Amino acid sequence: MKKIGVIYSGNDAHYRTFHEPKFNQYIDRIIYHPEFLTTDLSGLDVLYVPSQLNKELLLASAEKITDFANNGGTVAVFGPQPWEWMPEQHWESRPTNFWWWLKKDADSGLKLESPEHPMFNGYLTLESCTWHQHGVFWPSANAEKLITTADGGAVMFEEKLPSGGRWIVTTLDPDYHFGSYFMPATERFLEGFFPYLASGK
Repeated sequence: MKKIGVIYSGNDAHYRTFHEPKFNQYIDRIIYHPEFLTTDLSGLDVLYVPSQLNKELLLASAEKITDFANNGGTVAVFGPQPWEWMPEQHWESRPTNFWWWLKKDADSGLKLESPEHPMFNGYLTLESCTWHQHGVFWPSANAEKLITTADGGAVMFEEKLPSGGRWIVTTLDPDYHFGSYFMPATERFLEGFFPYLASGK
């Protein structure tokens, strides 16, 4: 099983999510964000970068996170990312419709762009990745779009690096919503995503 480190902001939503036993069983280390720059990441295979992190700390952490991927690690990044800190980020903010699902014949507009990806083979479904959207990424040509909007914006993508490292980046924010006790799909997402990360597929 791959060793997963999680950056922890100290907020109550993250505390609940990362200490929930069914998710915590997959976490090797919970790293308090103010201590991240002085933390030795050796031995970790995966770094989970949650939504709702402090802007200044995140920007200060960017080089270390990027180095982790460049040295062969997997970096999983969550939530809207309005600050340019990832390589080839290309983020586009969009208005968030929290209530689209109340309409008759509601359609999120999302689709699995790469349904053959291992992530969708027994781990995640489109339903477990669907709640609301904060924006999209327009990743580089080297990336594989996994979930997209109708116009091709990426809600989730994966980019594999020559080093063997990779980025898994999504606009989704399950750690916040599960930890805040709302949005049932986010629990289903985490129930699939943590085992997927641990599998190393």
